[in-house]
Amino acid sequence: MTHISSLGAGVFSNLSVHTPATDLTPAALLALDSAAEFQALFSSEIASVGGTKAAGAFVRIANVREFPAMGTPANIVNVPVYGSKTSSQIQGQADAPSMELTLNFVPGDWAQEVGNILGNMVGDGKQYVFRFCLMNAEPTGTGATKYASTAPGIGTVENSQYYWYGKVEALSVTHSLTDANTATVTITVQSEFFGAYTV
Repeated sequence: MTHISSLGAGVFSNLSVHTPATDLTPAALLALDSAAEFQALFSSEIASVGGTKAAGAFVRIANVREFPAMGTPANIVNVPVYGSKTSSQIQGQADAPSMELTLNFVPGDWAQEVGNILGNMVGDGKQYVFRFCLMNAEPTGTGATKYASTAPGIGTVENSQYYWYGKVEALSVTHSLTDANTATVTITVQSEFFGAYTV
């Protein structure tokens, strides 16, 4: 499939995190630099509660109400030019952003209990590979491969995939008397963004 080629809302966008059986070393993370290498990490979805971590396994972060902007923000520097009425602009070194997701809070998904993958990632200090996938339509696959990075998963619809590695730093819950309880998940970005890739 090609990148999204028409106007539309990203109503089926999702964020997933790779869940290897053993933590990826810093050297292994630095070696990731191609679409095929990243896509191999997201080949089989497992449940956050009771799922078994394995190579190629991933967990989707569900119930997201609002995604932040995706990508590295620009850092533009104004440079004075002698004899010119206006200054020039150059690209400076951009700061890695921190991402804050707003989601409907389902306590069972984020409890720090034995067997709960997402809940135990919060504040553990470990780096994980994340995938954000922008889609206008729901993938047509089924089962554990429905949201896999390649066909028969999200490769069945037009999509754009972004990858990076980072840490799940914090989870803060906001109670509400008139709407669903929400939570803010803070993810720090430890690498550049890779993509947009497509299948």
